[in-house]
Amino acid sequence: MKPTLLLSDVHLAPDRSAATAAFHAFARGPARDAAAVYVMGDLFDSWVGDDQRRDPFARTIVASLRGISDAGVALWIARGNRDFLLGDDFAREAGATLLAEHTIVDLGGTRTLLTHGDELCTDDVAYQRYRAWSRDPRAQRRLLRLPYRLRRLIAAWLRRGSRAATARKPEAILDVNANAVEETFRSRRVTRIVHGHTHRPARHASLVDGTPCERIVLADWDDRGHYLAIDGEGAHDRHIAG
Repeated sequence: MKPTLLLSDVHLAPDRSAATAAFHAFARGPARDAAAVYVMGDLFDSWVGDDQRRDPFARTIVASLRGISDAGVALWIARGNRDFLLGDDFAREAGATLLAEHTIVDLGGTRTLLTHGDELCTDDVAYQRYRAWSRDPRAQRRLLRLPYRLRRLIAAWLRRGSRAATARKPEAILDVNANAVEETFRSRRVTRIVHGHTHRPARHASLVDGTPCERIVLADWDDRGHYLAIDGEGAHDRHIAG
């Protein structure tokens, strides 16, 4: 049984050479021998519209993604907080399907919810306001009408502001809210959630209404490539370097 591979928070950018090399190695190797590949958000450190795919760096990433799909592997990509403007043109060129905010799949016999995970960080009220704005289709249309170079400048400004704001916030509010997680298990009727966003890889076991549940947090690609392989024997952490 071929495994399903899940990854998140790769944050690809021209100045992140180690993550980029690891991603290309992943796309050439393990990804082409998988049942499916799910990228759970923030594949790119920033994405300001599908016209970005014409940039030389972005073209190399799209080509690697296309290599996965051309190998006959189902490729699914979620929008994250850094690449919320990923659109249909990008997906078509990459041979991928864009995911809804919440996607429920059967993985290894377990009903599993896949999400980027930032909606679970409800204690960070300021971020949730930004998130609501960034996911509003009207705000996105207004952004996409701006000249490409201006959008790049806005993205850089937002990244700087985000880093400064994160440095000032207490660590506790940057993680998921336990009540939000429990309610998601309950409302979605799943026993496993897989997400990224927090950069706090771990496996959390809990009981929800007497039912054992598991939440798996995917690692970011800060030092090397990290992904989760799920098959009939369970979920396994895997690593890859460039």
